[in-house]
Amino acid sequence: MQPQEHQGGLPRRRLLRAGAVLGLAAAGVANASPGHAATRAAAGPPGIEFGGGQDQLLGAAYRSACHNLLDINTVPYDPAEYNQTGLMTDSPGTFIRAGGGYEQPWTRDASVNSWNAASLLTPDVARNTLWAVCRRQDDGTLIVQQDNQWWDQIVWAVAARHHYLVTGDREFLTDACQAAVNTLRADRDQHFNESYGLFEGPAFLQDGIAGYPAPPADPDNPSSFVLDHPGTDRMMCLSTNCLFHAGYLATAEMAQETGDPRTAREFRLAAARLRTAINAHLWRPGAGTYGYFIHGAGDRAGRLETYQEANGLAFAVLCGVASRSQARTVLDRTHHSPHGVVNVWPHFDRFDDAHPGRHNAIVWPMTVGMWGHAAAAGGRTDLLARAVTDVASLEHRDGHFWEIHNAITGAVDGGWQNARQWGSEPDQTWSATGYLRLIHQGVFGIRHERDGIRFTPNLPHGWGPVTLHDVPYRDMTLDITLTGSGRRVASSTVDGHHRSAVPAGLRGRHRVRIELR
Repeated sequence: MQPQEHQGGLPRRRLLRAGAVLGLAAAGVANASPGHAATRAAAGPPGIEFGGGQDQLLGAAYRSACHNLLDINTVPYDPAEYNQTGLMTDSPGTFIRAGGGYEQPWTRDASVNSWNAASLLTPDVARNTLWAVCRRQDDGTLIVQQDNQWWDQIVWAVAARHHYLVTGDREFLTDACQAAVNTLRADRDQHFNESYGLFEGPAFLQDGIAGYPAPPADPDNPSSFVLDHPGTDRMMCLSTNCLFHAGYLATAEMAQETGDPRTAREFRLAAARLRTAINAHLWRPGAGTYGYFIHGAGDRAGRLETYQEANGLAFAVLCGVASRSQARTVLDRTHHSPHGVVNVWPHFDRFDDAHPGRHNAIVWPMTVGMWGHAAAAGGRTDLLARAVTDVASLEHRDGHFWEIHNAITGAVDGGWQNARQWGSEPDQTWSATGYLRLIHQGVFGIRHERDGIRFTPNLPHGWGPVTLHDVPYRDMTLDITLTGSGRRVASSTVDGHHRSAVPAGLRGRHRVRIELR
């Protein structure tokens, strides 16, 4: 078992090899999902055409993002290392790596990429990718891989629920529910602060110490890994707790669907209590927004840090933590830099515009994707347009989706950490799938439900008509056209018939047309 390097530095994540768990065969069990691969192959790669002179920028970025996901970062895997569950398929025999500089899928990246876009565009590969970061326990039951980055585990449950809604794969649902339940219970047993009613641990994305002020960052500590700095394991962060709220709800829905109403009720109640605790301890009524984290140890125990954490604010909206009125003020009051919403604002004392922190006031396109989707969910088409344009403009510089960019200049910039400048990796998968999320779930408003797809579009003025074509969905291929602008649906048709949704049971090619005004 070798330590693995990731975005923040050396977080020492470990993947247990197959054979160490119940002696599973290297090839695993071929457990094919419904015939989505055939649908995907027949449809060809999805495409898009924007009107209003926008296609050269926005359409080109979409096509580049699909190429990043479907071609560059869909790669063969070694079953001896990754198929610890026995649930990965021999066909297609591939999974989604984290990017050009990261050959692993990683729990967090695997989940985010599936949630963003992969479960829709390449469902069999997304399924493999989700199982690649799970294992079996000594009793044979499933759990998300247990490493020293526990705060990254619960987003898997959110992605797994989404994958089921997209694909309707009930075999996957049964196994995913077991893994999510076991993971949630393990995390609660080990990392829940009963006094605050919040989960402890660092923030989503923030495995590097550059993502935190001092303290808990220790300027004399040479390690870049967050847990090597005292007290970081006891922090209670906005993004992590919002994701646990979503994880509880996702797992409750999976439990209900698989015939376990008792567990579903348990987790719904836990989600309600967690939402109350987040709003009691992290909401700042006078500021109309949420704080970043509460110190859980040391001289500052109980103190709320008021920095703006963009992922946390996005998740507060997307994960159902913020009320409608809270979402409005959060969206209104979030700081934007010239090239996008930054990871954490403002600069910590040890960083500045000339030396931006790797996880501080710097642009991660994935974060902009989450933020833009939150803006769409909150009814802010203008902010969605800004996020889409920000990410597309960064990609347009050289045709690649990089990991991190300078917030002031837009240049590729890995930021500073531990007194040195780091690199920004090329062809970062979640930068690309973050853009796909902005288009699919933001502009087109695709909402996956058990019985089909509904639409809540957000089309900025001057972008239409826009057509998304050759979209694979279960046993069909969709061509979706938006006309007009705004959020109000004037008419919605499927194959010329007035319908507000695409039923999941259709087959073949179908045309959706939505007129907005």
